[in-house]
This record gives sequence, C-alpha cells and structure tokens, in this order.
Amino acid sequence: MSRRTLLHEGWTLRAEAGPAVPPEIAGVAVPATVPGCVHTDLLAAGLIPDPYLDDNENRLTWIGRTDWLYETTFDRQPGDDDRVDLVCAGLDTVATITLNGVEIGRTENQHRSYRFDVRALLRPDTNTVAVRFDSPYRYAEAHRDRLGDRPNAYPEPFHFIRKTACNFGWDWGPTLVTAGIWQEIGLHAWSTARLASVRPLVTVVDGTGRVELRAEVERAGDEPLTVRAAVAGVIAEAAVPAGKRTAVVTLTVADPALWWPIGYGDQPLYDLDVSLHGADGRELDAASRRIGFRSVRLDTTPDAHGTPFTLHVNDVPVFVKGVNWIPDDAFGNRVTRERLAQRFAQAAGANVNLLRVWGGGRYESDDFYRLADEIGLLVQQDFLFACAAYPEEEPFRTEVEAEAREQVTRLAGHPSLVLWTGNNENIWGWHDWDWQEPLAGRTWGRGYYLELLPAIVGELDPTVPYWPGSPWSGSEDVHPNDPAHGTTHIWDVWNTDDYTRYRDYVPRFVAEFGYQAPPAYATLRRALSDDPLAHDSPGMAHHQKAADGDRKLRRGLDAHLPPPADFDDWHYLTQLNQARAIQLGVEHFRSHRPVCTGTVVWQLNDCWPVTSWSAIDGDGRRKPLWYALRRAYADRLLTVQPRDGGLALVAVNDTADAWSGPATVTRLTVTGEPRAKTSVDLDVPAYSSVVLALPAELARPDDGRAELLVADAGDAAERALWFFAEDRDVRWPAAQWDATAEPADGGLRVRVTARTVLRDLTLFPDRLDPAAQVDRALVTLLPGESATFTVHAPGPLDADALTRRPVLRCVNDLR
Repeated sequence: MSRRTLLHEGWTLRAEAGPAVPPEIAGVAVPATVPGCVHTDLLAAGLIPDPYLDDNENRLTWIGRTDWLYETTFDRQPGDDDRVDLVCAGLDTVATITLNGVEIGRTENQHRSYRFDVRALLRPDTNTVAVRFDSPYRYAEAHRDRLGDRPNAYPEPFHFIRKTACNFGWDWGPTLVTAGIWQEIGLHAWSTARLASVRPLVTVVDGTGRVELRAEVERAGDEPLTVRAAVAGVIAEAAVPAGKRTAVVTLTVADPALWWPIGYGDQPLYDLDVSLHGADGRELDAASRRIGFRSVRLDTTPDAHGTPFTLHVNDVPVFVKGVNWIPDDAFGNRVTRERLAQRFAQAAGANVNLLRVWGGGRYESDDFYRLADEIGLLVQQDFLFACAAYPEEEPFRTEVEAEAREQVTRLAGHPSLVLWTGNNENIWGWHDWDWQEPLAGRTWGRGYYLELLPAIVGELDPTVPYWPGSPWSGSEDVHPNDPAHGTTHIWDVWNTDDYTRYRDYVPRFVAEFGYQAPPAYATLRRALSDDPLAHDSPGMAHHQKAADGDRKLRRGLDAHLPPPADFDDWHYLTQLNQARAIQLGVEHFRSHRPVCTGTVVWQLNDCWPVTSWSAIDGDGRRKPLWYALRRAYADRLLTVQPRDGGLALVAVNDTADAWSGPATVTRLTVTGEPRAKTSVDLDVPAYSSVVLALPAELARPDDGRAELLVADAGDAAERALWFFAEDRDVRWPAAQWDATAEPADGGLRVRVTARTVLRDLTLFPDRLDPAAQVDRALVTLLPGESATFTVHAPGPLDADALTRRPVLRCVNDLR
C-alpha cells in the first residue's frame, strides 16, 4: 500500500538579494507556514504592515519583484518502495525545486500540480528540500517582451503568466503579487503502480444511474493490475493488462436518489471507493470521491426571442439565481473550510442557487466543491482567463492544456458543477474594446475558448456543458454580448446610465451586472485610520479601485435620493442605492421568465476591505444588498413592474407547487390614506410567472410625489411597493417612530412602531459592536405599522443607541 507524508513543518523563508528588498528584510530567515505565501509569513514575523489597512498595499509592491527561497529538512522514512515522489499540489508560481542541492524540477503554473521522482536522491537521514520562487513580474514581463504586448484591462502583465490574475490588482482588489507553496507538499512512496487519476462520469437515464469510472495508472512495473470500484452497494472491476495504463469500470445503480439544486430537492451523496490491486490481489493504492446522481443539460435551441440559455437539472428547468464569486482573500491559504462554509451559508440565506467562479481567480478548492455538493449550490467554473488578450504561443498553450486537463479531471463527479466557461469577457473584449488594431493579427485566446477547451471538456467530462465565454451569444456570427442570444453582461448601468435602464433589457441570461457601495462601517473603521472619515478621505479613496468610482456613486445618489449632509448619510444612502439598483434589476429580469432564465449578480464576496459591488464585504459582513437579494431571489416573488405604458402586478413562482390565493393592490398616500384598491386571484403554476395588468385608477396617481402602491399576498410572499416618484422628489413627512429594545437570546429585540411612513428602515448594529448582526433590513413601514429587528451580539449593546441615528436610519430622517 502506498504511503503519503506531508512536509509542512520546519520551513523557513528568506528574500534573495536584490535592490528592491528593504534592508531590514535582506538576508533574514523567518518561519514559514506551509501551505502559505510570502505576504502572510512576513506579516506574521512583524516585518511588513498589514496590506489591507490604509494604503499599506503601496509599500509592498517590492514583494512581487523579489525572488524568494523556502527551505526545510526532513528525515526519510525507511522502506523499499519502487518510487518516492515529491508531490507539489500547488506552487505559486515560477519555481525551481532542489533536493539535497540537486535540481529536480521547474514550474511555471500556479493552477496545476507537479510530481517528481526523488527516490535516488533521498539520504537515509536528514534531507533538505528548497523551493526558489522567481519574481512573477520578471517572468511575465520577459514573455511579454518576447511575444509582443497584448491588450488588457489593467496596466499589469497578468496575462503572461499562469497565475491568479487578480493578484495583480482589479477594480475591487489590491495589487499583492504573491509567491509561495500555496497548497500541500509531501512525499508519496509507492510500489508496482499507483492511481494517477480517477475520473467518474455520472449520468442518469430513465431513473437508472451510471458511473463510468475512468482510471489512469502510473507504473513502476508491467504486471497485470485490477481497478475495483464500489458505490451504493454495487461493485465492479476492470483489468489493466500488463503494460497498459487505463481502465474503465462501469457501475449501474438502479433508481438512485437524485441530487437536486437547493430549493428543488435534497442533496443525497454517495461514497465512490476506488482501489488498485496487483496481480496477487494486494491493494496498491486507493482513492475515494463523494458523487451525486443528477443529469444536467443546457438548452440553447433558437426560439422566437433569439437563443435561450436554460439550465436543466434532472430535466427540470432551473431559473438561475446566481452570484459571481471571486477569491475570498487575496491570500488563498487564509480561506479555510470554515470560512467557505460561512460564505456559502450567506449565499444560501440570500436564496442564491448558483455561484459562478470568475475567470480572474482560481479553480476553486476541493472544500469549495464538497460544500457546494452538500448544500446544493450549483457552480459555474470559468477557465482562468479574464479581461485580456492571452497569448497562445508556447509555453502557454502547453501549460493551459495541462491545467485544464488536470482541473476537469479533478472536478469530475461533483454534482454541483453544472457549467464550464471558457473565459471572462475576452471574446467581448476582442469585439468591442479596441483590441484588434494593437493585436495586429497576434493570438489573443480564441483558440483556447473555441477549440482547445471545448475539446478537453468533451473528451474528459461530457456530462458537464461547456460555454466558450461570459458573455457569449452562441455563435461567432452574432455579437458576443447580444442580450437576445446566450449570456450577456450589463455594465452600462454602473458605468454610464441610471439603474432604471435595467428595464430596457429583456435578456436571455444575465451573467454579470452590478452596482457599488462601501463596506460596513465597522469594516471601514478597522481598515482605515482616516479621521474624520469622508467619501473622499485618503483611505476611502485608496480603497475605491473602480475608475471614477466615487463620481459614479454620486451620480447614482443624485438621480434618486436626497443629498447627504455628512458621511453617515453618504454611507447609508450609497449602501441603500446599491441594494435598490440590484433589487430593481433582479425583479425586472425575473418578471420576464421564461424569456429570461437566469441572473448572476456581480458579486457575492470581497477579498479585502473595499468599496465594491459585493453583498458581503471583505470582513464577511452583510451589506444592505444582501437583504435586498434575499427578497428579490425569494422562491415566491410579488413585484410591480411597468408594462405597456401602465403598471402590472407580476407573481413569480420558483417552486414545484402551484401558487394560488388572493392578493390586493392599494394606492395610498404616504400618510396612509387609501385612494384606490383592487383584488386579484393569483394562480401561478409551478416554475412560472403571471402578469396581471393593473387598472388605470391604480397606475395613475393623483399626486405622484405623495403616493405609492402596496401589493400584498398575505403570508405567501413579501409585499411589493411601487413609488411614483424618486425619494429626492417625494414629499416625505419628517420621520417619527417609537422604538424599544429588549433583551433577547444572544442580543436584543428592537421593535419600531411608525408614527409616519418610514422608508427603508435599516439598523446598523456593527456601529456599536463590530460583531453585532441584525436579521432584517430595508423595511418600509406605513403609519401605525411595526417591525421587529433581532440583533445578535457577543456582548451587551447600548439599547438607547440602537433606536436612533446613526444606528437606526430611514430615508426620510434626512429631512
């Protein structure tokens, strides 16, 4: 039986001599954590400031332009194995590995693993392994100079190295160019043969599950072998004749319990155990996977509206309620399973059913996919290309093929993985971002997205659909970002237009759209020393990476909301405007089901404290957008929408059961006086929507600056509101309320009773305790109505402060 030994102890790190290295660090060896990276080791040693605070990031650019050496010693375990391999699961990025002073290999791809036969070099006692990392900048710039520059979205050479692109900075991320042993490293001792890979292809046809297990072996000898597999009580095996390296084991499972996305059913998983046996029957190696039985297909059959993009799981069309996922930390070793579980719970809590792993990040971890399998979150995994023209010359083509083959094989069998995507915005960029003239015929990635990658997915895992890009129309004859065909990104709203422009689109599938806001107040106060805080104070400005971001935030405020008098107003209103923008967009797109079959909001999470498009900020706190997503993505949605020059009530049912029941729509004044009312009977089939035109007496106010609509379906769905005028123009009464705060389990229960209308009432308990959280936000109360907020905190809170500004806010407390 093979033996695996991790080599994670005793590592040291030091900078190689160079002009950029600060004198206090030159020649100094510090303890290194493996897996880890240079930045976190230097931070732990107290040699650099926290790069997430203030503008410390600017003082650390030398790290990416420095060579680094990791080193450790270990004792060899005795044994007469045929092979002993040094296995590196992930090296970031340009590395030279030596054992006992002898070079054993070089690497230049963060996104794949490496294995080196070191048996002949091992000493019986102490052994020394060293990993030298060359500067990523020097490597990337050398290839850029050799091949000729190519356009990209940022002035950094990230497209000339197979490394996490956003390490080089993004419009939401810091420029922190890492190096290090970022995944496991260890020894694997084995004899005769080992399982080099196991690739389960899982399908379900007419209720029968089938696992076609494709195994590849690596040999140290030529004897006959047997691969054995077991799942759900079914056992099968296949011979690997002498000299052969592959086997296919087929297991048929009658009537397996199907795996479903969250909200559609349960997520049963099955243990798949695989073992490799020698000619005498002894077990040589073993592997295990957790798989789920489900079918997935993508419907792109042209119809009267263009080209749909409809995901079917187990032959049920799924309306995708998605979010885009970026690396959850600039330093990957800090993203633990526990942290992922928290983030996934936040996604599920907002009624999200799909995470799109964006192409400027990483192929997500085994923990990520196991959690997605367990929870039922669907995953769309991009291949790692984003916002740039990528060279297809060597060594890049070989590296891209190797990483793609490894990652498709690694992730095969995860029921949560339902889509591979070739790239983020690169085909669109080639069409619309003025790339063609500077490229002058040079390669830019087309061969990857339309030839190499679809061939690899088709060969290695045809059970998962492939789509060449995000966005992509489905044909090179149609503009890649045509909303009527395939997937589309909508960024004119954030960049140039008001968010009401979302209503001008009836897309087939929106793979990206977003709106910015600052992080939570407690997150800002931890990260910034600005005194006082202001929207344009130095730290705030440094933690706003988007081009003209502050101006775009102000443009959005001016279009909708009263002017902020101070930073507290600005912070509340920008967060509110983000939430409203995305809620408006999602509700509009969902109201056009089934023409539109999915929305993927940019973005769920952040990797550091920053003003960005996220719903969860860099410290893991929920922004008001999270609460708006929870409402807009609810399984049953009631919304008022403009239709045909009037207004309509739209009921969206994203459940397997029909939704029937009464609903009322009332036009009333902001002081609570009714002006008109109608009653309707809702009858919404499963997985569908209905549109009910509202009569003119409801759609046409007597005074649009002082009236609203309230649509109510009782407990079946959260009520919907429609305002006839923007908040800046509404004649709001000055906000008045009665509030009490009483102890509750683990915190306080705050009850607010409105004496006047209270628009988007929101409580910010993190201003009192950074660990405090509240269960709801963005609550609009009419006069006489009450709402209860449950606040959880690890310690006591000032009850009086919870019931007044700046902790308790509403739109009409500005006047």
